[in-house]
Amino acid sequence: MSLNGLLLLRRWGWFTRYWMASDGHRCVRFSIETRDGSCLHHFSTRTHTSPRTPTLQMATSFSTAMSTTRMVTAAPRTAARRGAARAPVRAAAAKKATAEKAPKKTEMKDIVDTAVAAGSFTTLAAALGAAGLVDTLKGDGPFTVFSPTDDAFAKLPKGTLDDLLLPENKDKLAGILTYHVVAGKVMSGDVVKLTEAATVNGAVVKIDASEGVKVDGATVTTADVECANGVIHIIDSVIMPPAAPEVEVK
Repeated sequence: MSLNGLLLLRRWGWFTRYWMASDGHRCVRFSIETRDGSCLHHFSTRTHTSPRTPTLQMATSFSTAMSTTRMVTAAPRTAARRGAARAPVRAAAAKKATAEKAPKKTEMKDIVDTAVAAGSFTTLAAALGAAGLVDTLKGDGPFTVFSPTDDAFAKLPKGTLDDLLLPENKDKLAGILTYHVVAGKVMSGDVVKLTEAATVNGAVVKIDASEGVKVDGATVTTADVECANGVIHIIDSVIMPPAAPEVEVK
C-alpha cells in the first residue's frame, strides 16, 4: 500500500467486504468514507484464491484507487480552504462598497449658518453682526427665529437700515432683532395654536393664524426651516417691538 493510501486512511475510515464468486475467484470491495459518513470512493477487485496473489493484487488496486481519490479530492478541498481564507476580505470589501453607496447624512447647520447659506438673508446676517448677536444665535438654543428676508428689509424707509447699523445704535438694533426671536423650538404646528408669544426682547409678539400665519402683521412665507439649534420661519416684513421708535413701513 502506498504512503498516500496510509495518509488518507488516517483521515478517512475504510472498510472491506469479502466474498467468493461462483467461478472460484475471491472478490474484495474496498470503500472509503469521509468523516461525515458519506462515501468518498469505492472499488472492487477479483483475484484467484492462491494465498499470495490476492494480497498483492488487492494492495496494488487499493493503492491506485487511493492515489486517484487523493488527486480528485485534493483540488476541491484546497479551493475550499482558499475560499474560506478570502471570505473575510470579500466581506470587508462588500461592506465598504455598501457604505460608499449609502447616502451620506447632511449635518444640520446652526441658525446663522443656515441663513447665510440660503443667500436671501445677507442683510439679516449683517445686522446680527452689527448687534453682536451672532454668537448668541450660534449657541445651543434652541431658538425660533422669524427671519425677515433681504426684500423685507428693503421695505424699510430709505436710510433706516443704515442708521440702525451705526455703532451708536447697536442696542436699538439688538432690541429689534431679538423681537424676532422666541426661546425654544416652536414648529408651525404649535405656532398656529398660539395667539401671542414672548420674545427674547421681553415684549410679546402677536400671532394670527386665521388666514395663513401672521406675526405682528408680517406673513410667514416659509415655515419649519430646521436648524441644529432651532427653527426658522421666514417672514416678508421686519417687525418692530412696541418700545422701539415708530418706523414707517411701506
